[in-house]
Amino acid sequence: MKQIFRMVLVASLVITSACTNTGSGFFGNENGTGGLGGTGSAAEGSAAEFQSAVGDRVFFEMDQSTLNSDAKTLLSSQAQWLISNSDYNVVLEGHADEQGTREYNLALGARRANSVKEYLVSLGVSGDRLQTVSYGKERPIEICSAESCYSQNRRAVSVLDNLGF
Repeated sequence: MKQIFRMVLVASLVITSACTNTGSGFFGNENGTGGLGGTGSAAEGSAAEFQSAVGDRVFFEMDQSTLNSDAKTLLSSQAQWLISNSDYNVVLEGHADEQGTREYNLALGARRANSVKEYLVSLGVSGDRLQTVSYGKERPIEICSAESCYSQNRRAVSVLDNLGF
C-alpha cells in the first residue's frame, strides 16, 4: 500500500512538472525561489511575485525547528513583502522527512511552522494573518532514503491566501 502511494505521488509530480516547465524546477530552486510562478516577470504584489522574488520556503536541520541565518534572511524579506501587501493571509506549512513516527513528525512540523510564525510576528506581521498547519512526513518533495532527499523535506512553506482562511 505504501509503495502504491509513493508510485502515485511520483507519477502525479512528474505529470504536473511536465506541465509547468519553468526552467528552475517544479518547486523552484534550492533557495525557495522560482518554480510554479513561471519565468516571466510576475505582477507586483501578486502571489507569483512573492514566490519568485521573495521565496516561499525555509529549511531546517534534522530534528530541529530553530531558524538558521539563511531562514531568517528569507523570512525578513517575506515580512517586508507581507507588510506591503496586506491583502494576503498566509498558511505556514510545517514538514518533516520520513524518518521517525507519524506522530513525532506531525509535532515537529507544527514546531517548525510555529517557529516561522513567531519570527514573522516579531518582524511586524500581524499574527491574525498567519495560520499554521503541520503535514509531518505526509507531503514529501523528494522520495528516497538519502540525506539529499531528507534535507529537502525538512521545511516550512509559506502559502499565500488572498481569500481569507
